[in-house]
Amino acid sequence: MTKAPRTTHKDDAATTRVLIADDHVTVREGLAAIIGRQPDMAMVAQAANGREAVELWQQHQPDVVLLDLRMPLLDGVGAINEIRERRPDARIVVLTTFDSDHELLRAIKAGAKGYMLKDAQRDELLECIRKVHAGGTYIQSSLTDKLAAVVTSKELTERELHVLRLLALGKSNRQIGADLHISETTVKSHLRSIFTKLNVLSRTEAIAVASRLGLVQL
Repeated sequence: MTKAPRTTHKDDAATTRVLIADDHVTVREGLAAIIGRQPDMAMVAQAANGREAVELWQQHQPDVVLLDLRMPLLDGVGAINEIRERRPDARIVVLTTFDSDHELLRAIKAGAKGYMLKDAQRDELLECIRKVHAGGTYIQSSLTDKLAAVVTSKELTERELHVLRLLALGKSNRQIGADLHISETTVKSHLRSIFTKLNVLSRTEAIAVASRLGLVQL
């Protein structure tokens, strides 16, 4: 298990504490160097596999996790699931070489707050870390249209998208039904289908995932 000491010369109150998880040591060292040069960031630990990532997350409780998708012992999505079981609002950024539809959807549905490719520009990666730490979400600009198109075309129907967008506006089932000229029972049926397709359990979680996918604007 590879651990990094806390950066003592930085102001803890203003520092974003970052955990890096990647099975390639050169990637970890490169990220550690970039983060170490930022006055508002500090690397607290490095993990070489998904199992270590979960263990080190429990130990250090970092503000943001940079996580590869394909790692030994436990893959990135498995690590996200285990971390979010312990803390549903954990702030995790996937940093990977994979931009396939399948990988994108798995990570976002699992609860990743950010998704970046390893060839991203340094400034965009740092922007992603800062935005996620502040409570936002960040999908690399080159991936947002692709992700929204994948979900729209393969999963949600046009009617379900309408229901989801009205839901994001804070409307009740009755109000959604009135706007779309359908019954509350039909609205509930659409919501059940949306929850299943987005792999969520509540209205709040559905809106959060839809926002990360670019399907709704908050």
